[in-house]
Amino acid sequence: MDNRSEVRDFLTTRRARLTPEQVGLPTAGSRRVPGLRRSEVAALAGLSVEYYARLERGQISGASSSVLESLARALQLDDTERAHLYDLARAADGIPTSGRPRRRTATKAAARLSLRWALEAITDGVAFVRDTQQNLLATNALGRAFYAPVIGDGGRPPNLARFQFLDPASRDFYPDWDRFAAMCVGVIRAEAGRDPHDRGLQDLVGELSTRSEDFRRLWADHNVRTHGTGSKRFHHPVVGDLTLAYEELAITAEPGLVLLVYTAEPGSPSAERLRLLASWAATVIDTAAVSEPEAT
Repeated sequence: MDNRSEVRDFLTTRRARLTPEQVGLPTAGSRRVPGLRRSEVAALAGLSVEYYARLERGQISGASSSVLESLARALQLDDTERAHLYDLARAADGIPTSGRPRRRTATKAAARLSLRWALEAITDGVAFVRDTQQNLLATNALGRAFYAPVIGDGGRPPNLARFQFLDPASRDFYPDWDRFAAMCVGVIRAEAGRDPHDRGLQDLVGELSTRSEDFRRLWADHNVRTHGTGSKRFHHPVVGDLTLAYEELAITAEPGLVLLVYTAEPGSPSAERLRLLASWAATVIDTAAVSEPEAT
């Protein structure tokens, strides 16, 4: 990914979304393009117009923390966007953006027995491990049943982004498909800013950009976000509608991997449906075990 173009597009899209009224500036006459003018952003940030123009052309290398903070305030960046701006600046300076130690292969890390035991110990919620490239590396038993539409039949590790944009089944699984799609792209964009040299991430973005018009449109927005916590609606083919809260937890021993847990409000219809899904999954497993031929 070209760092200069990333910086340029990020700053121009942030500038375009702001109006003079939002930043307390008077409006005078019509504007040929939406958003603030470069001169207005420069004034708000306390920078010369020439220096801001240079930054917006992608020449952010060497920008000080005070300059980046001034830009963040002028453009009214949220915490995730501010972190993304710093990541882009560190990448321009040649500093490793992620601050992560050298990582082991993600699939080997997710295969660690103690991590799998921890996943299986979570019995009332959907729990899974995901990497920066949106690969679903490991799940608990309920997670395997929950993500059956994503996991499918073998092959390479199931990928949440590929499912989102390339599998028509995602439109049924995610009732709020547009919201999920924007979240997915925002998370990938933030990861790309943290580690612009991640070859797997570059390949994923290239594949989705080639095969999905929706992905190309959202990627061009340059929006970033973190997952963190919240709630989502799903429609599972076995148990129907579910509203689940989620928490994302960093796995300290495996930098770059996260543990996500989806749970339902106790006593809610969604909690009952999760229990039904767990019972269904156990029945399927038992039936498969009985049907396996004995070794001779």
